[in-house]
Amino acid sequence: MPDLRPVFFVIGLMTAALGVAMFIPMFVDLAYAARSWKAFGFAGLMTTLLGAALALGTYTPKPDLRARGAFVLTVFAWVTLSIVSAIPFLMDPLKLSVTDALFEATSGITTTGSTVLTGLDDLPKGILLWRAILQWIGGVGIVVTAMAVLPMLKVGGMQLFRLESSDMGEKILPRAASLALGISLIYLVLTALCAAGYVLTGMSGFDAIAHAMTTVATGGYSTSDASMGGFMDNGADLVCIAFMLAGGLPFGVYLLMATRGQFSAPLKDPQVRAFLVVMSALIAVMTLALFLSDQMSFTRGLRLAAFNTVSIVTGTGYATADYNLWGTFAVSAFFGFMFIGGCAGSTACSIKIFRYQVAFEALRAYLVRMPRNHAVTPLRYGGAPLPESVVYSVMSYFFVFFGCFIIVAILLSLIGLDPITAWSGAGSAIANVGPGLGDTIGPAGTYQSLPSSAKWVLLITMIVGRLEIVTALVLLTPSFWRT
Repeated sequence: MPDLRPVFFVIGLMTAALGVAMFIPMFVDLAYAARSWKAFGFAGLMTTLLGAALALGTYTPKPDLRARGAFVLTVFAWVTLSIVSAIPFLMDPLKLSVTDALFEATSGITTTGSTVLTGLDDLPKGILLWRAILQWIGGVGIVVTAMAVLPMLKVGGMQLFRLESSDMGEKILPRAASLALGISLIYLVLTALCAAGYVLTGMSGFDAIAHAMTTVATGGYSTSDASMGGFMDNGADLVCIAFMLAGGLPFGVYLLMATRGQFSAPLKDPQVRAFLVVMSALIAVMTLALFLSDQMSFTRGLRLAAFNTVSIVTGTGYATADYNLWGTFAVSAFFGFMFIGGCAGSTACSIKIFRYQVAFEALRAYLVRMPRNHAVTPLRYGGAPLPESVVYSVMSYFFVFFGCFIIVAILLSLIGLDPITAWSGAGSAIANVGPGLGDTIGPAGTYQSLPSSAKWVLLITMIVGRLEIVTALVLLTPSFWRT
């Protein structure tokens, strides 16, 4: 069994940091004279002390966290933070049930964006800000995990993005700490630029900051029931498109531009090129479909298609229209868009573009070899040799991803959800997209009316999906815990 002291030490630090973050909405509520400040104050104090006690009790001078410990840390950290971040929701005058509080918090920290709350325009500012903070923390957390941990654990082909001079024997904590600093600075700059863009469109300072945090994190929590549709008049949706795309790009290229001056890095990255090409093609198809169906003018169709397509593909989950009303083609298309995702090492979720590239490369090689048994067809990615271990990992990931998706959809159907809600809800949860399809959980609805059992299935699925599935499933194998 791996030494778990470094795991609990890091989780203690994370918990304490999350507790300190709770004081931010407390001060905001005090400024707006909202009663929620007491809930955030007590929750923040309790969480900070609890996290500090755990960190001090498990402190080791030189924490050594290697592969197995990293698996445990990754899973335990996301589960713990999901539980702890629900405390303010439980203590708030909103009086959410345990299930609803955990659902909202888990959806926030995993940047899924599904919600059980209604009447957002009238909620206390502290609650709205806390939801945004959760998604902002979750966004930077998944980028650090994707760049510093998952490549070393060879999860779903992520070893393709292992940084220079790294190997499985290298200590993980120092790498994660150094990467976290650089990524956090870039993340903060993107958030500030996004907030400034929103302010220029006429958003209030509060709405701009809250939406900037959830946009760059590709999370999708809004301060309005109308989502981004309530801020379209002055072009806020155009700012949002730009920064959703920015969040969907790999933060590794931002690091290269910032630290090495490689400003052409995005164009040289094969997954960035593929991501932009796919996104452009999908927007064009959706725009053409709306225009040919005589539902709206070409200009408006382009604007709505661009926003909602980028939102669903990146897993942000904002909406500027109820696309359930656009016809069966649009509904089917958006269901498929859930399973695309952004780039590896970004805040975006779902399967990710690079896995499709690897799969198509493997398919190309297979088709070439079929009529010529002795043909030599080397696999390549971005001009470099593609190890067969990466292909194996990616194909395994596809099998596990869609296998879990089907199981979750069946479970939701057994609970009693209608087919559209069950299948789109399962897809939305495992891909961390947010809104599903249909009248209940579609872009104009919420998850409030779902049975508690369905919410538990979905919140567990959100965590599993955010952990790239395999990371969570490894801990369920008995061999993992053997010495």
